[in-house]
Amino acid sequence: MATHTTRMLIIGSGPAGLSAAIYGARAGMEPIVVQGLQPGGQLTITTDVENYPGFRDVIQGPWLMQEMQAQAEHVGTRMMWDTIVDVDIASGSPFRAVGDSGDEYIGDTLVIATGAQAKWLGVPGEQELSGKGVSACATCDGFFYRGKKVAVIGGGNTAVEEALYLTNHSEDVTLIHRRDELRAEKILQDRLFAHPRITVIWNKAVDRFIGDPASGGLTGLALRDTVTGEMSEFATEGAFVAIGHAPSTELFKGKLETDESGYLVVEAGTPKTAVPGVFACGDVMDHTYRQAVTAAGTGCMAALDAERFLASLDFARNQQKKEAAASA
Repeated sequence: MATHTTRMLIIGSGPAGLSAAIYGARAGMEPIVVQGLQPGGQLTITTDVENYPGFRDVIQGPWLMQEMQAQAEHVGTRMMWDTIVDVDIASGSPFRAVGDSGDEYIGDTLVIATGAQAKWLGVPGEQELSGKGVSACATCDGFFYRGKKVAVIGGGNTAVEEALYLTNHSEDVTLIHRRDELRAEKILQDRLFAHPRITVIWNKAVDRFIGDPASGGLTGLALRDTVTGEMSEFATEGAFVAIGHAPSTELFKGKLETDESGYLVVEAGTPKTAVPGVFACGDVMDHTYRQAVTAAGTGCMAALDAERFLASLDFARNQQKKEAAASA
């Protein structure tokens, strides 16, 4: 077992965590990034990325994360292959975390960038056809389905927003919901029902995604009527599962404030949590945008605020030393 100390401890290695690391390292904080169960975050399971600034051509998600990690390491970040299983926040700075390896990590500041995971239906064909017609992010992948027939599965705000967004690319969008009414806000429902490119199918649940991952990808959905049990098939070239996201905040339950959906609560417009020196960035605190570029932006903000916190902390510690020396 070993103990690792740093001025900035970062939990999570997606765009938010690595951006925080890059800025933190350039500020001389010698950050440590504990990568977690999914090094690189959700982008490592995303194939084509066409909306990240700075690239004219389509790039691959795993490649982008490899480049971010290489840049973070180049400027002085230490990457640790470990998963944090416990963290002490209540005692204040320095913050202590314990890895699954048994190693201890101590940071004067703590940056939480554990992200969020899209909720999936868990039915046959879903994972096999992921990236080949099945997606959980319309704003990420909708462009690839321009001019094609697409379906959105869900009935809350996320599903309605994704359906409305997809009308920018498709003239044939179908929302499929397992109940006979939506859970989305009324203003969103009004926009959905008024849109000429959107059709709603009620009381239908997806039992299976149909298609061949090796050739052509998704071709349709096997639907089960939730009232009669009758089965039917729905032909589509793209299906977007939009039943919400689950932020990875289990580690911080009872230690940091979360909202009703489980996202970490931060001061408006900042990555600051209620605990001085603890910052949250990326999808773990953002239930609205959930994009790689916004995650990277909040990672930058977390590093800059961590630097300011450390400057104040160092000043206070120096003052205490001067007072102690003067009274000796």
